[in-house]
Amino acid sequence: MRIDLNPVLKKEKKTFTTEADLEMNEFSSKLGTFPIVSKTPVLLSLTNEGERKLNISGKVTLEIVIPCSRCLEDVTEEFDLDFERNVDMALSESERMAALDEHNYIDGYDLDVDKLVYGEILMNWPMQVLCKEDCKGLCPSCGANLNLTTCDCDSTDLDPRMAKIRDVFSKFKEV
Repeated sequence: MRIDLNPVLKKEKKTFTTEADLEMNEFSSKLGTFPIVSKTPVLLSLTNEGERKLNISGKVTLEIVIPCSRCLEDVTEEFDLDFERNVDMALSESERMAALDEHNYIDGYDLDVDKLVYGEILMNWPMQVLCKEDCKGLCPSCGANLNLTTCDCDSTDLDPRMAKIRDVFSKFKEV
């Protein structure tokens, strides 16, 4: 959804509050595409602070299905986003880029709510998602989900780069 910023920018110290529907139904990045299964409208507050400086604050809650980092089972992860951005509308696009202040969610005098929320999701993306704290993951040999079943695979197959260290420890066991 796009919001016209002209009414807010015309009068200093003016605040405009609105709810905007999030149009994206999935989150796509280099990590993959993840479905958004639940979302609330984005509650936005736009404030003209004077001298063409704009304060954008908002709140949104969404749930995204992400695979477990160990067993690849789907996990519904909740994102409770509360954000605030300050934009200097007096700067040109090239000046903002030179200042490393990328506002790809503002195009001219339009605010793209989906791009704004996309950036917030990206910054709050978890490093690791687990279905449960003690997830056992997948068997490296047969691929069985070790949370659901056990397998008869040899679990002593260690990393070949660690062979020398394994030899050192085996010598100490003999003594």
